[in-house]
Amino acid sequence: MRVFVAGASGAIGRQLVPQLIENGHEVIGTYRTIGNADRLQALGAKPVELDLLDPDAVRKAVIEAGPDAIVHQATALTGLRDFKHFDRSFALTNRLRTEGTDALLAAAREAGVRRIVAQSYASAIYARVGGPVKTEEDPVDPTPVPAMTESFAAMVYLDETIRSAGGIALRYGGFYGDASDTLPEPVRKRQFPIVGNGGGVTSFIHVYDAAAATVLALEHDGPGTYNIVDDEPAPVREWLPFLASVLGAKPPRRVPPWVARLFVGDAGVMIATDSRGASNAKAKRELGWTPRYVSWRQGFVAAYGSASSADGRESPSATVTPSSAK
Repeated sequence: MRVFVAGASGAIGRQLVPQLIENGHEVIGTYRTIGNADRLQALGAKPVELDLLDPDAVRKAVIEAGPDAIVHQATALTGLRDFKHFDRSFALTNRLRTEGTDALLAAAREAGVRRIVAQSYASAIYARVGGPVKTEEDPVDPTPVPAMTESFAAMVYLDETIRSAGGIALRYGGFYGDASDTLPEPVRKRQFPIVGNGGGVTSFIHVYDAAAATVLALEHDGPGTYNIVDDEPAPVREWLPFLASVLGAKPPRRVPPWVARLFVGDAGVMIATDSRGASNAKAKRELGWTPRYVSWRQGFVAAYGSASSADGRESPSATVTPSSAK
């Protein structure tokens, strides 16, 4: 297929473009930052500069590209750390998930494009009741933390709008494994504590595996929603000390929720203590997808272990057995 990838220069896009090409697709990739055109061209895509919040420019770009499919990966998540003011930090990403989605779908309708896949998010979207791991059939949170109201509404809007258009929404887990990954630094500096009982469950996904699932979703008929996460949702109290060990850092501190709330607000405390994880069973069953890194245990070692080894520090042993992600 001829695939139009909005946000092709982002963390997933940089993995997705070569995998699409390897699978025989032709890629037109959009970017915003100067310098990314050359990077996309080096990956094998035809680069197109595009502001996804300019509907006229989106219409023109999509019609000129004449794609068979559109993949919406546009976000503005790089370097986000201010969880205390969650909605303010995610304001641009929220617009990309709402206004940007509308612009792409309007252009798709005019260009006759019916195959659409978009980036959504699995963590923090599910209702904080019942068991720790949720499927796509479980309800989304009816009462999100007030600081996350706008961001939550934008995620739900994207999911529902994409499905209504016959497309597929991919609810990715927490990304890691990209050069832009900001997770290691605060863990090394012991700025990422275990809050309270550390019971908030996280579902992770290596960026390679996220891209591999996206390729498969592109070749699958919609509408649909899929959790794209690894096999092992885990509470913060379990994965955070392991990551610190992989990085050769000291164990994370422990702080009570009221102290954490001063720095990360209610949103950060909820994620650390009460969030739910996600099951990948549906994606495995219907998309035929198998993650290369079945657990963050193997993935963290593969992504971060070399850095601690270079410093002369020993990281936890783990066996990585990549399997086909196609």
